[in-house]
Amino acid sequence: MEIVHVYTKLRGEFGRQCLFSDRPAELLVDVPPDPSLTPLFIQKNPRDQALQAGQDMSEHTVNTERFEYDSCGINHVEGGWPKDVNPQEMEQTIRFRKKVEKDESYVNSVLQLGSVMEHCIRQNNAVDIYQEYFEDEDELEDNQEPPSAKTISVFRDPNEVKRTVTGLSWHPDGGRKLAAAYSCLEFQKTSKDLSLDSYIWDIENPNRPEMSLKPVSPLVCLDYNPKDSHTLVGGSYNGQIAYWDTRRGSQPVETSSVEMSHRDPVYKIIWLQSKTGTDAFSTSTDGQVLWWDVRRLTEPTERLVVDLSRDGNLDRALGAVSLEFESTMPTKFMVGTEQGVVVSCNRKAKTPAEKIVSTYDGHHGPVYALQRNPFFPKNFLTVGDWTARIWSEDIKESSIMWTKYQMSYLMDACWSPVRPSVFFTVKMDGVLDVWDILFKQNDPTLSLKVCDEALYSLRLQDNGRLVACGSQQGGATLLEVCGGLSTLQRNEKSLLAAVRHLFVSLFVCLFVCLSDALTDMSTDVRARDEAGEDPGGASEGDPLEGTQPVGAEPRGRRGAGGRRRQSRSADRQSRGRVLCHHGGRAEEEEGQGGAKEPGERRL
Repeated sequence: MEIVHVYTKLRGEFGRQCLFSDRPAELLVDVPPDPSLTPLFIQKNPRDQALQAGQDMSEHTVNTERFEYDSCGINHVEGGWPKDVNPQEMEQTIRFRKKVEKDESYVNSVLQLGSVMEHCIRQNNAVDIYQEYFEDEDELEDNQEPPSAKTISVFRDPNEVKRTVTGLSWHPDGGRKLAAAYSCLEFQKTSKDLSLDSYIWDIENPNRPEMSLKPVSPLVCLDYNPKDSHTLVGGSYNGQIAYWDTRRGSQPVETSSVEMSHRDPVYKIIWLQSKTGTDAFSTSTDGQVLWWDVRRLTEPTERLVVDLSRDGNLDRALGAVSLEFESTMPTKFMVGTEQGVVVSCNRKAKTPAEKIVSTYDGHHGPVYALQRNPFFPKNFLTVGDWTARIWSEDIKESSIMWTKYQMSYLMDACWSPVRPSVFFTVKMDGVLDVWDILFKQNDPTLSLKVCDEALYSLRLQDNGRLVACGSQQGGATLLEVCGGLSTLQRNEKSLLAAVRHLFVSLFVCLFVCLSDALTDMSTDVRARDEAGEDPGGASEGDPLEGTQPVGAEPRGRRGAGGRRRQSRSADRQSRGRVLCHHGGRAEEEEGQGGAKEPGERRL
C-alpha cells in the first residue's frame, strides 16, 4: 500500500471544544476591483421572473364503477364448551361447571380478575359518558338556516324494462326499510318482458333490493301493517288484493278471487284500526270501496258504491283514485274521485244511502292525493289538476286555502308528520315542493329538482326527516330535509290554529255577504215582477207618461218600493233571529227594535 498524503495533528487537539466570545468585526480579506475586467461585464436592467416549482396539473371528473356489496351476518351462539359437552343438555353443562369451579386455578383467576372488574365498574358508575348536560334547556330555534334538502340515495328498478313507482310505504319500526310498488299504468302499452315484481329496499343498501314481492299482477299500491311490521297488503293492476308475510317468503300468503275483487286497478289500500289488526279497505276506479279481512280474502266483508245519487248504481258510480282514513276518527273515511269530487263517508251509517255524508268539489281533474292533517284532523289536503287545496270539514262550498296554478300537473302530496303547517307535493316536471303555510302561502318554501322524470308518488318517514319520491322510470329517490323542516317550531300549533281560524272566519264572512246580496237581488226582482214595471220608463202612447215634477216621487215605483220594503221587513221578522258568525261559532241574536240591514250584521 502506498501512502500519498499524511496529516499530522497533536493528540491534545483532538476533541477540543469550540470557544465563542464577543469581539468586534475583523477584516480578514480585502479584494479591490480590477479595472481590467470592466469590458467583460454586460450592463442589464433588473427584471423579475416568477418560477413555478410544482408541476402543472389538470382536473378531470371521472365516474368510477359502482361498488356492489353483500350484506352478511353472523349468528353468535353460546360457545367455549369442550367437544364432549353438549351445550343443549342442561345436565352436562351443570356437571362441567361444578368441575371447573372446584379447580384451584379457576378460583385464583376469579380473584385476580375481580379487582380489575371492580375498578371498571366503579369508574363506570362514577362517570356517565351518555349524560346530556343541557337536556332541560329549551332548544334554540335556528331561524338563520335556509330550507334545504339533499339526496341520500336512489333505488332503481333492477329490471331492463323500467316501470313507474306507483306506491311507497315505510316500514313501521324505525323506517329502515322502504316498500315500493312498480307497475305500468299506460293502458295497452305493457311490454311482454315487463316484470311483475315489487321490492322491499334497505335504505342502507341501494344496490340490491332486500326482498322481492311476487304478485300475480303488477302492484299499483301497497301498505305496511302498523301493528305487524312483517305483513303487507297490496292492490294489483287487475283489481285483486294480495297479502304478504315477509317471514314466509316472496309469494303472497293469500290473494283475493278475481270474481269478488275490483274490476279496475286498485289505486289505494289502507289498513284499518281494529282489534285484530287484520282489516283493510281499498278503492278503485270501478267506483267501489271494499273492506277486507286478510285472514280470509275469498270475499270482501263490506261494500260501498260511490254513487252520489245514493242508489248504489255501479253504472253511475264515480271512479275513485285516492282514499283517506284517520285512526282518531274510526267511523269516517274520505274518497277522492276521478271527477275532482271528494266524498266524505260514514261507515257505521244504518243504510248504504246514509254512508255518503257530504261532498267537496274543487278540482278540475282526478284527486290524486287526499290526507287529513295529523294535528288538525278536521282539515285535509287534496291534490288534483294544477293546484293543492286545504279544506275544512265544516265548509263544503270551497277550500279555505289553495296554491296558485302550477306549470306542471301535481301527482301526489302529504302532510309532514312532525310539523302541522308543512306539506309536500310532487309534480310531473320532477320537482319536489315543500310548502310552509305559516311562512308564505303563494309560493313553496323549497323547490328541489329531484330528477328529469315525472314524479308519481311521495311518502314521508314517521320522523319527518326522510322523504321518498317515486319516478316514472322506476327510480325511488331518498332525500333528507333540513332540521328546520323536520322539527316542530315553537308555538307552531297555536299559530296555525289562529291562521286556520282566520281563514274560516273570512270565508264565512264572504259567504254570508254573498247570500245576503243574492237574497236582496231575488227580492227586488220578485217585487218588480209583482208591480208589473216597465224598465224603459214611459210608454209609447203617452210621451209625458214617464215625466214627473221635480221633487215628486216617481210614479210606478212607489207601490213596488213599498212592497219591496214590506217584503224585506217581513222576511227579517220571519227569520226573527240573526246568525252572527264570530270566531267560527254561530251566536243567535234576538232582533230588537228595527231589524238590521244585511250589510250591518256584526261578523
